[in-house]
Amino acid sequence: YPRRHTPEAQLSEFNLTEIEAMLGSYTKVLFVRDPFQRLISTFMQGMGSSPSFSSFVQDILDSGQHSASVAWKPLVSLCHPCLIQYDYVVMFGFLRQELGHLLQRAGLPVDSFLPEFTDTQVRWTYSWLSEQMFRELSLQQKQQLSHFYRWDLAAFPFSSSFLSD
Repeated sequence: YPRRHTPEAQLSEFNLTEIEAMLGSYTKVLFVRDPFQRLISTFMQGMGSSPSFSSFVQDILDSGQHSASVAWKPLVSLCHPCLIQYDYVVMFGFLRQELGHLLQRAGLPVDSFLPEFTDTQVRWTYSWLSEQMFRELSLQQKQQLSHFYRWDLAAFPFSSSFLSD
């Protein structure tokens, strides 16, 4: 595809024909993470001004999806998996295995490119932390969060997500 665009260019700056040609010429990889774990991570990084996880979640629910930060906005609204046909969807927690497969498919030597990932090591910690944080939420907040992320939960296999229940 002609390289008349800069790396910072947004797809919305191109017409439909250019977008289709551009997307058809790239290998498209989407990295996804359980929405509840994204919320916990955002809260733990101090991106919200709330004193508790429950009040942080309530602030998000009160603000709604349209004014949501990229840190917790539903993935479906950010990456449009129904419009863009991704070649690979890589799930957090399985980065080493999935990226190894991706590099192998691209014909690259797997071991020499992969750094040491901690995602599989932190799965247990996030599992424990998720249980603790989930208990802090009211039944109404749990239901509202499940509704807030309903399209993410339908689009991606987050089978162990606390929001899936």
